[in-house]
Amino acid sequence: MPQQQQTRPARAHKGSAPQVATVPDRAPRDRLLDTATELFYAQGVHAVGIDKIIAFAGVAKATFYAYFPGKDDLVRAYIENQSRQHRILAEQAAKGSPRETLLAIFEYMGVVGGGPAYRGCPFVNVAAEYPDPAHMVRMAVAAHRTWIRNHFRDLLVADGHQDPERTADVLMLVRDGLVIGLDLGDTPAVRAVIHDAVTRVLDAPRPP
Repeated sequence: MPQQQQTRPARAHKGSAPQVATVPDRAPRDRLLDTATELFYAQGVHAVGIDKIIAFAGVAKATFYAYFPGKDDLVRAYIENQSRQHRILAEQAAKGSPRETLLAIFEYMGVVGGGPAYRGCPFVNVAAEYPDPAHMVRMAVAAHRTWIRNHFRDLLVADGHQDPERTADVLMLVRDGLVIGLDLGDTPAVRAVIHDAVTRVLDAPRPP
């Protein structure tokens, strides 16, 4: 049996219009999510209406509402799908030791952030458009961030770090600064200090 083609929408470059390429044999929900992923990341959530997503995905409006009661439900699904993708990438980044894995994660972030399609962290971008921390979209963002922080902590524990909880919190600050710094366009300067920044955090003495 031939393998079904899993084509992702073409990613838009900074400042360009999105080029959404839907795949007809993809399930309608997948086409909606693929289209939303492209448009939300390229243009922002509030700038993209449901009608535009429906048109680009090539589905009927009734089909959209059969899967997503409202736009916020689609945004939450987008965030949850991004979280799943990030967890897969984190697994693929595993190296010989937990410390090497941590360094590889941050260095990979630098590689992605240096690409022409990079438009910032999707979780930070969406959170900026939903100021209410109790909103279901923000709660989905918070759940992902909790996973990231706990993943850092678990790697630190596995590496025998003396203060994994506090250091995981510091690494989250480094991560947030990294994704924002790369989005602001100072890519070479940011990428040049990633390894040094993470190493200093990992090797910092435990506070009294």
